[in-house]
Amino acid sequence: MFSNEIIFFTGFTLFIVGVLALDLGLFSKKDHIVKFKEAAAWSAIWVLFALGFYVLLDRQGHLIHDIQTYEDLERVVNKYMAGKVMLYPDDWERSLAAYRDAISLEFITGYLLEYSLSIDNIFVIIMIFTSFGVREKYYKKVLFWGILGAIVMRFIFIFVGAALIQTFSWIMYLFGAFLIYTSIKMFLERNQEENIEPAKHPVVRWSAKWFRVYPRYVRNRFFVKKHDRWHMTPLFVVVMIIEFTDLIFAVDSVPAVFAVTRDPYLVFFSNIFAILGLRSMFFFLSNIVHIFHYLKLGLSVLLAFIGMKMIGHHWLSDIGFTTVHSLYVILGILSISIIASLLFPVKTLAAPPLPAHETTIEENIEHVKEELVKRLE
Repeated sequence: MFSNEIIFFTGFTLFIVGVLALDLGLFSKKDHIVKFKEAAAWSAIWVLFALGFYVLLDRQGHLIHDIQTYEDLERVVNKYMAGKVMLYPDDWERSLAAYRDAISLEFITGYLLEYSLSIDNIFVIIMIFTSFGVREKYYKKVLFWGILGAIVMRFIFIFVGAALIQTFSWIMYLFGAFLIYTSIKMFLERNQEENIEPAKHPVVRWSAKWFRVYPRYVRNRFFVKKHDRWHMTPLFVVVMIIEFTDLIFAVDSVPAVFAVTRDPYLVFFSNIFAILGLRSMFFFLSNIVHIFHYLKLGLSVLLAFIGMKMIGHHWLSDIGFTTVHSLYVILGILSISIIASLLFPVKTLAAPPLPAHETTIEENIEHVKEELVKRLE
């Protein structure tokens, strides 16, 4: 007889697999360029799925850990939510409702945090596609398989991290210090123009060393058979690079969600919904993300807040700082970043006028350079 915990987790997994299979089989039969409206629709669908899951947790969240008695509830609260939930020994229903309210709030806060941090991932993915010359109509397929692999890696990362935190509580302070370091690094590098040199990327070098890599793209294929031997195509190398990139981002984002909740199931659920929404959000934001130029600054502040929260969680708990306060802070930081970006847009330099007299192309180029230097000074 399976427990409610196994049934709940299996049902969640089957739901995710079913939606992905539906997307791959029904909506992605033909490679195409994802337009803004399609991306906006899918982004809205994934957000609605996350909100629907929030409602499910608020109604049936006790099934996650198969809570059937007050003793079960007390054990789970002491393990994952000590000091966050008020229990009433003489009122089972009230205690259960308080627990469900708390975990649903932790889920939606973790989801919003993870979804926000995914925006920085989008900057890097755009750079990867541009640097490796991937055709736009293949973006969707590459992101699908890249994100599918990311789900598996996040599962391992989250539950190993949860086990470490339960065994060594001091790791939370280590995570907090690392997030503060990352936030400072992001703040200092926020205006630097990043670039990728394909030939020097570690994944490219590793692939070339250990596998046969075909030198050219072959439509949308990941592997191609040449001279009776299978070769990996550059498109599959790009998938591996996206996997590698997500692994690096997971080092920041997963510990950040542990600052919101210690429950590995809630960390996993919030991560998965955010990752699944990343693909549609990529197409939705890729053409307008440059407008929100203060987002990186906002994300660096957000990481710093989460890092300080992890280090000072005991003190914050003593003064009554709860999950809902964290949600307000996250929403506030994101809102200020977006509003500031819209109110104070980046000023672009207009092209300097060319000289009136007839000149050569070389002279025109030199004139443009001189004018730009003067303006920048």
